[in-house]
Amino acid sequence: MAERKRDDNGAFMKRFELSPSPQSSPPPLHNLSFAVKDIFDIAGYVTGFGNPDWARTHSAAISTAPTVLALIEAGATCVGKTVMDEMAYSINGENKHYGTPVNPHAPDRVPGGSSSGSAVAVASGLVDFSLGTDTGGSVRVPASYCGIFGFRPSHGVVSTSHVIPMAQSFDTIGWFARDPITINKVGHVLLQLPFGTSIEPTRFIISDDCFKLLGPLGEHISHILVKSIESTFGSHLIAHENLDNYIEEKVATLKSFIDITSIKEDSIIPALVASRYAMQLLQRYEFKANHGEWVNAVKPDLAPEILERVVNALATTDDNIDNCKKLMVELRAALTALLGDYGVLAIPTVPWPPPKLNQSASELEDFRAKAFRFLAVAGMSGFCQICVPLGMFNNLPISVSLLAKHGADSFLLSLPQAFYHALREQADAILESGL
Repeated sequence: MAERKRDDNGAFMKRFELSPSPQSSPPPLHNLSFAVKDIFDIAGYVTGFGNPDWARTHSAAISTAPTVLALIEAGATCVGKTVMDEMAYSINGENKHYGTPVNPHAPDRVPGGSSSGSAVAVASGLVDFSLGTDTGGSVRVPASYCGIFGFRPSHGVVSTSHVIPMAQSFDTIGWFARDPITINKVGHVLLQLPFGTSIEPTRFIISDDCFKLLGPLGEHISHILVKSIESTFGSHLIAHENLDNYIEEKVATLKSFIDITSIKEDSIIPALVASRYAMQLLQRYEFKANHGEWVNAVKPDLAPEILERVVNALATTDDNIDNCKKLMVELRAALTALLGDYGVLAIPTVPWPPPKLNQSASELEDFRAKAFRFLAVAGMSGFCQICVPLGMFNNLPISVSLLAKHGADSFLLSLPQAFYHALREQADAILESGL
């Protein structure tokens, strides 16, 4: 059994220390500490993948993931591995084997997964930043639930070597921090970018239809954005868009998926629901290719909701897989045309509020389906996305997400520093009176 401590909010699987070598001048991450999700290889340790049967049937890693080594070489100290959802197949953060890390800002709510321990370690102040992975939303969701920054980079720009795959068409290495400066510093190291001046945005597009799905809170978050952008960059940059209508009009391959999903559920945002469906279909197909043989051979002990997803994945065929991949290409082109080089798309990170602990499987699955309507935008386009915390409302964290085109990671990482103070000022003023 992994080493656990009672004073870490259940965030850590195992504690250890990997320190940087002495350097003649302070490196960019000097004196910072970090933790890694138990999906990254660390030489000499078994990579557990959130499940004891996986740990039991795999040997210790012989090499450390390049992302981890890069952070250590940049001056940071790795202090341990964190709890994750089993096989990275959940966004809730509850693990029946190792326990559920405690969300420090909402102890009666789930911390979000599958990078739950990494998010909790940062939100609890145990480390300065942490590494997670984001396939469907496994960095963005816990960042939002725990009230911290979370960054999902453009697909393919950060190495996933020596990281257990979930679904390669979507797998990304993401990271958490409590402030915009640290999230940016870590990004510059992992993206191998020079530190320099930030680029100002050319356009801010607010997805009105998406924010309306959050009810009154969504309207308030949209208002917070507008006021903050006006005061920092000017009102001329602000545009409003019905994102679902735009995607449905511009992405031809969506029609076949809309026809499928319209039979299953009545939705006011059919294009986003169809995108979610295509993303989850391709994820299942790739998960089966990666882990189906192991699951069938070992028959691991999995939580009921995880087992249901795994069973569905193992039953997946290659029907519509080519169309899923075609949809990804078309959606990236359509959203690139909408944003341009330095445009920003603002959407909710997740529905609100975060689910309570020990909710029924049906309630969690309903919330999960609603969350993936937003999460699939970056997932299917490969765009970069940052979750920005806005503080607390009704004693629960709230956030907003900003997206930029594939490859615009440096631009997006530096953006919150420019207007985060204005965002928090507006959030405090607007939300103080309640909804």
